[in-house]
Formats: sequence, structure tokens, C-alpha cells
Amino acid sequence: MNFAGVLQAVTDFLEGQGARHAVIGGVALAMYGLPRTTVDLDLVVDFAVQDALIRWLEARGYRTLHRSGGYSNHSHSDPAQGDLDFVYVRGETAEKLFGACRRVPGPGGREAPVPSPEHLAALKVAALKNDPERVFRDQEDLRFLVRLPGVDRGAVRRYFEDHGLGDRFDEIL
Repeated sequence: MNFAGVLQAVTDFLEGQGARHAVIGGVALAMYGLPRTTVDLDLVVDFAVQDALIRWLEARGYRTLHRSGGYSNHSHSDPAQGDLDFVYVRGETAEKLFGACRRVPGPGGREAPVPSPEHLAALKVAALKNDPERVFRDQEDLRFLVRLPGVDRGAVRRYFEDHGLGDRFDEIL
């Protein structure tokens, strides 16, 4: 996948729509300093842009594999265009998440917004709640995030507790 080119195209579209967005997933972890293998590009975006974004993606040749109010997944037959996953947020969640984003160099050196480590951890915890088998895949990511300088471990612990996974926080640390 051409991460730099795809990220550029998607963020240009989203910025043209005035939609808040941020890179999440494996690419965001790499932007924070944890290089790891990833095969897709994940972004969190304002819920309000979902319809326009999916129409734009489909016009560019992406096939929508799944769509719900909170998520959508897309795949392109050209490996350079790759797979894209989106998390849609609104309301208080969107305000908190986007309000704490920072811009850091990403693929191709282009700066892009990424959520705070605490919010990246919250997204990982929500994914764990929905699919407990992810624990082996995500525990190193979570361990890395909570050990970054200045991270509010208490906030991360509360995300675990809010999802009924308080015991997992101690295991991961």
C-alpha cells in the first residue's frame, strides 16, 4: 500500500469537506515511535462526513465491505490503494478526541493529526471489548502507549474499567 499517497488523498478530501480526522491504528503507533507491520490505513473521522466519504471512496474504486454507524471498511483492487478502515465519532467523544490531537510527521513525512496516546488506547480498549481475541495482538500496542512520557495512566485505566476490563489493565502493564 502506498500509505503516503493514500493518506494524502484521503486527508485532502476530508479537509476539503471541513471534516475533522486523525490517523489511528498501526500507522498512528508508528507516528508515535512504535514501528510495526500494518497492512491498512485507519482513520477516525467526524460522523457527519460518513455518507460523502463513502461516496468519494466508491467513486475512486473502493468497495465497501462493511458499514455501520460507527465503522466502515473499504478495499481497493489495486494493492497500492490498499484497505481503509474508518471509525466515526460524534458529540462529546468527537470533541474530546479531536481536541487532544496533535500533528506529527507521518508517511512520506507529511504531518497528520493523531489522537493523544490516551485516546488511541481508548480505541484499542473498545476494540478489545468487541473482540477479546485481540488481546494478544493489541497488548504490546497498549503497553507502549501507557509508557509514553506524560501519559495519564489513570485515564487509560478508567477506559479499561468503563469497558469491564479493569483486570486487563494490570495484566498489560
